[in-house]
Parts: sequence; C-alpha cells; structure tokens
Amino acid sequence: MHQGTVRAPLHRLELLLGEEALAVLEGTAVLVAGLGGVGSWAAEALVRSGIGKITIVDSDSVCITNINRQVQALPATVGLPKAAALMKRLLDINPRCEVRAFNQVFSRETAPFFEIEKIAYVIDAIDSLACKLDLIEFTAALAKKDAGPRLFSSMGMACRLDPARLKTADIWETSGCPLARLVRQGLRKRGFTGGFTAVYSDEPCIPAGTGTLCGAEGCLCSNRDTEWCSSKKVINGSIVTVTATAGMILAGLVIRDVYSRTAETGRLPPEARHG
Repeated sequence: MHQGTVRAPLHRLELLLGEEALAVLEGTAVLVAGLGGVGSWAAEALVRSGIGKITIVDSDSVCITNINRQVQALPATVGLPKAAALMKRLLDINPRCEVRAFNQVFSRETAPFFEIEKIAYVIDAIDSLACKLDLIEFTAALAKKDAGPRLFSSMGMACRLDPARLKTADIWETSGCPLARLVRQGLRKRGFTGGFTAVYSDEPCIPAGTGTLCGAEGCLCSNRDTEWCSSKKVINGSIVTVTATAGMILAGLVIRDVYSRTAETGRLPPEARHG
C-alpha cells in the first residue's frame, strides 16, 4: 500500500505538523493509566493524533453508569473490561497502532509489568490516591535514572461543571483542587521533591447528590464482583464536558511536547523512549 494511502486518515494532521513530525508521533509510545472519563478520551485523542504505540491500563469493567462520560462505555460494552473495550475502539480508529491493554491495577507491585522504561510519555488518569502516588513516584524514579519518561497527571474532575476552569500547572503550584491537595500531601510524606505538569480545575466543587450508591442495594452496575464504587463513602457526580476536556488537554500536552522537541530535527529526542 502506498505510504500516502496509509497516512490518509491523518492527512489534516500532516498538513498541520508536517511529515517529519507525523513520523515521530507514529514512533512515540505513551502509557495511559486509568481509563475513565479522563483517560479514555486522552487515549482516543492520542491515537487520532498519530501516536503509534499506546499502553492502556485499568482493572475495572464498564458499568452502565459510565456511559455518560467514558468513550468506550456503550450499552453493548457494559460488563466488559474497560481496557479491552477501549483497545477494540482504538484499533478500529487506527489498525496500525500498536495497542497493549492491561486489565489490572497499577501499583508498586505491578509496575514492572508495564515496561514504562520503554515509554516516552505517561498520562496519569488514576482515581485511587495510593495507586496515583505509586505511578507518580515510579515514573519520577525512572526519569531520574534515564531522563524519561515525561509525566502528565490529571487531578480531580468530578463535582465540576465548567470546562473553562481547567488549568495546567506544576503540581506544587495547583490550587483549589481537593485531590491535588491530597496528592501534594502524599508526595511530601513519601519524600518526593520532583515536579510534573498537572491538569486541574479551580472551580469550587458542587456538593454530591443523593443518587443510588453503586455497589449498594439497587445498584445500577451489572458487575458487582469487579466494581470499586461500593468501597467509596460518596459517589461524586461528573459530566463528560469536563472529564473529556481534561483528557484532551492531557493528550494535547503530549502532542505539543513531541512537536516542539522535534520541529527542528525531525526525530525523537534522545531522552524519550519508545518500544
């Protein structure tokens, strides 16, 4: 098949970035951890923007309550592993993309399975604070040893309504976000002194509603054996206009960083990694 035919779906992107940058994007590897309302959209945006190697990580299954905000959540995918459902969608978008899907939790113990040392960029869209801190700490340790990968992290997107209030800043400069505060506190306790770009909202949180708790009696989820919500004290409301915007911003940070580093040389910078 002619190279122009192969790249035809990315023609508008090539017009914007150039053939050399597109080739670099196709060789760049990204890991997205957490495939909910933020991470699922980030993964789709990356694949639609020319990223040719992507690892997606999430231990949860699609719940009917995910349909309002998660890209792989459809009536037909309820009950399926989120990673597997999203992998199918990503390959439908770009069959040439190298997609690795892991239906498991990211933690200190599972970290070696994902081969992050071969990854150029890590997008953290994890909800669990402990797992989030593990990913941040593990990625930062690799960066100190070998100048990569680069981390972009999502903070709390639930309980917000205004996507225009989303911002980017170094984690230590974030404000107005309860999850970002917990992340900063957790990192201090672990002796973490590095920095990374966080996507966060400074919009005051809207109080939680009184809807049915997932996992409780009358649960809307058909997957009670695998869902996490029953362990949560409160189920927070969320809307796709905010979560998807955060995912797009995260994907945009990766694309812009690759482009800015390669605009002059037309090749992947030596500090980046790809499988």
